[in-house]
Amino acid sequence: MFKKPSFLERLTGSLHVEEYEDELSREDESIHPGSQWGSEHVEREEVPQEGELPIDMYHTGDNIVIRALVAGVDPDDLDIAITRDMVTIRGSREEDQEAPDEDYHFRELYWGSFSRTIVLPEEVLIDQSTAKEKHGMLIITLPKVDKDRSTKLRVKAH
Repeated sequence: MFKKPSFLERLTGSLHVEEYEDELSREDESIHPGSQWGSEHVEREEVPQEGELPIDMYHTGDNIVIRALVAGVDPDDLDIAITRDMVTIRGSREEDQEAPDEDYHFRELYWGSFSRTIVLPEEVLIDQSTAKEKHGMLIITLPKVDKDRSTKLRVKAH
């Protein structure tokens, strides 16, 4: 059985789409030999694939920092959802095709929608989190919850 190519394989072009489609056709024929469900009778519906956004994540004393390359994506088209223990980044990179398909020598850049959900190693303060984009690099800064912080409450008498 053939595995679906990873985002990195699609991104780097280490697996050609034609090889993947050929393998799927052989797989269909082996599952349903000679039947009406064989590869020559199956019409494949185009299912848009979503790429997985590669990231770097590290922590400092006070923050968790996530970095991702989002070159070619308008910052307004990025959707970043944060909970106390998880971050989801979604977006789409649209291609301006400047030449017909047959004129390309290489097609290695990833175009289309992408997302990434990251489980955080610690809880963060959602309302104090920031995101900025500079030269195609998205930087999300998530302040950690200070679990050692305490305060004293005074009891008021009526």
